Formats: sequence, C-alpha cells, structure tokens
Amino acid sequence: MSRLTGGGLRRVSVRVALGATAVVAVIFAIACAVIDTVVERSLVSDIDARLSRVASRFGEAGPLPPTFQRPLVDPEARPFGAPLLIWFVRSDGSVVSSDATAELPGGDRQLGEPATVSIGGSDVRLVPRQLSSGDRVVVGQTTAAVNQSMTTLYVGEGLVAPLLLLGVFGGALTVGRRVAAPIERARRRQLEFTADASHELRTPLAVIEAETSLALSQARESGADQAALERIEAEGRHLRRLVDDLLWLARFDAAPAPPDAEPVNVATVAQLGVERFRPLAERSGLRLQAIAEESSPAVIVAPPEWLSRLVGVLLDNACRYTPGGGAVTAMVQTDASTVRLDIIDTGPGVPAAERDRIFDRFHRAAPTSGGAGLGLAIGDAVVRATGGRWEVGEAPGGGASFAVRWPRAPGAEMYGEVVSAPLG
Repeated sequence: MSRLTGGGLRRVSVRVALGATAVVAVIFAIACAVIDTVVERSLVSDIDARLSRVASRFGEAGPLPPTFQRPLVDPEARPFGAPLLIWFVRSDGSVVSSDATAELPGGDRQLGEPATVSIGGSDVRLVPRQLSSGDRVVVGQTTAAVNQSMTTLYVGEGLVAPLLLLGVFGGALTVGRRVAAPIERARRRQLEFTADASHELRTPLAVIEAETSLALSQARESGADQAALERIEAEGRHLRRLVDDLLWLARFDAAPAPPDAEPVNVATVAQLGVERFRPLAERSGLRLQAIAEESSPAVIVAPPEWLSRLVGVLLDNACRYTPGGGAVTAMVQTDASTVRLDIIDTGPGVPAAERDRIFDRFHRAAPTSGGAGLGLAIGDAVVRATGGRWEVGEAPGGGASFAVRWPRAPGAEMYGEVVSAPLG
C-alpha cells in the first residue's frame, strides 16, 4: 500500500474501470450475437411456416393452370405481407411462374429443403413441395421484412452499447475511487505517522547524544556527571514510553483478532486506576478520586487489559494537563442499558476546534504537555474496538470531560463486584 501514491491509486481505479468495461463489452457482444441469431431464426421460421402452408394447398387443389394472371397474395401475409412468388416445375423440366420477371435459378429447381437464394438482386426464401403427380411447386417470399427488422435491432444495439459501456465505466470508476479513498487516507496517515514518529524519536535521541557528548568533552567535576546522567535517564524513560506506545499501536493494528473479552466491572477498573496514579497526583498537588454511582454493577464485555490501558491513558492525560491544586475525578454511572465512564479535570479544557483531532496520532492540543500525542490515539483504538462511544466536552466547573459509553453486559447483575481487571 505504501508504494501506491495518490496518482497511482487513481490510475489503478481507471484500469479497473477499463477492465470492467471490457468485460461488460464482451458479455454484451456475446449476448447481442445470441439475441440476433435467435430473432433472425424466429423471423425466418415464421416465413417458412407461411410458405409451407401455401405450398400444401397445391396438393389439395390439383394441378396448376399453365399460367398465372397475377402474383398470388396470401391473406395470412401478416406480419410479412410481401407477395408470394410461386414456381410450378413440371416433370418434363418446364417451369410456370406467377411472376414472369422472377426466374427460378436452374440449380434451385431440384431444391429439397427450405433455403435463401438471390433472385433479381433480392434475397428470397424458398420452400419446395413435391406433388403426387410428380411435379414440384416452389413457393418463395422476399426477406426484406426480416432484413429491415434485423437492421432496426442492430441500430438499437449500436445505440445502447456506448451508453451502457459509458455507464459501466463511470460506475466502476466511481466505485473504484470510493474503494480506493480509504486506502489513500490510510496511506496518508501512514506517511504522517512515519514522519511524526521519526520526529518524536529523533528528539530524545538528540538530547541523549548531546548530553553524552557534553559530559565527555568537559573536565569531570563533582556532580556534573550525575546531572548529565539524570537528564539522559529522563530522556531514556520518555523514549521507552514512546516506543512502548508505538509498539502497542502497531500490535493493535496488526492483530488479526482482539484478545479474549470477558465481563469487566468498569468501576473496579477505575478505582484501580486511581490508586495507581495517586502518587503522581500527590506529587503534582492534585486531588484524585473515584466515584461510582452504580444502580447496578457496571459490567461490560471487553478485554480487561485494554480497559485498564484506556483508564490509564485518560487519567495520565488529565493529570498532565491539570495545574497544581486542581482535581481529577473518575466517575462511573450505569442505567438499564449502558455503562458510562467519565474522567473530569479542572484543567484548561479542550478547545472546540481541537476536539475533532485530539485522537489523531501524535496530535497534541498543547505542545507543552510533555507527551508524544499517542495516549488518546491508544484510548480511541480501545473505545472503538470495544463498542464504546466518545463524548468529549467541557466539565461543569471548567476543564475537560472525557466520557465513554458502552452497552452493559447481558445479565450484568449476576457478576456483582467480583469482576476486576489487572493493572496495565
């Protein structure tokens, strides 16, 4: 996918559309050939049936008169009402014709089966009949009506073909571009992800390199090495967290199936998350608490480690943005059909213009947060994979409110408070 550029995807869409059009053109041509053959045979068969009926009358009426006064017109000549041509071939080889201008070719005087021949520059369908007297009668009719009907059919097919193929090409191209659009978006996201990841990884590595070079280039002084090593250690931790997040996202994107889901009590997971982040909150001067307003057990079906990771991401994000003296609250609420987790803080909040992008990888609403912009992307991946729905807004007292709603697990009451999740 990464080798396909935007122009390449468009070219692929055009080639696919052309291929589909070619296939439809072949199918249409075959269908037209079959239809044309069936229609022509049907029309000729109608003529043969009419000529056979006329020829059968001569055996009943006895011998023909020596000459015909005018061409015989069949009262059943609909829809092919052309005058009939009749040749009476006597046993001595002489021929009496209903039309002196229409001469029966010598080779057709012994005709045994219906056939189409050319007489006077026109195609004529002939049907012979052997009489009991030893004479033969040959009845014919021009195929002008058949030719006219087939010409009309050909013209209709010729008009339909380009419209059909143009519609197929346009439809296939539209579908192809719609199908290619998610691929193009994924390709662009992959390029952006690679560029952002390279930038984020380069920064701590550059700091480590600079600190190491500085420490090696200076004369060793008391405490100098310690300070440099502490800065290197801090950047190393940041780099490790970044690589861990990148690895988690890579595994999440590549995993053929999620880990086993099971009933998980969201209130228990939230309480464990609060206990985990309490030392960090106390060092930052924050009040961190968990509140469970459960009318019934807040149980959902999800992979426990994913849910623990989500709570950790939201609490870390809230503690990071909330200034000292503020508060961070994890609240769990339930109703008859849903479980709701709210992480509320008293920080600066999320500007409305940023709310559509906060879940993008490497996007940070505030560049001074100290994070890499992957936490909420991980949280969003978990929420989508577990059937949750985000509600991002402003807390009642100011600050940010990140809420997630999930459908409650069927029969949640039977689980009570025994279901928990490991710290992730």
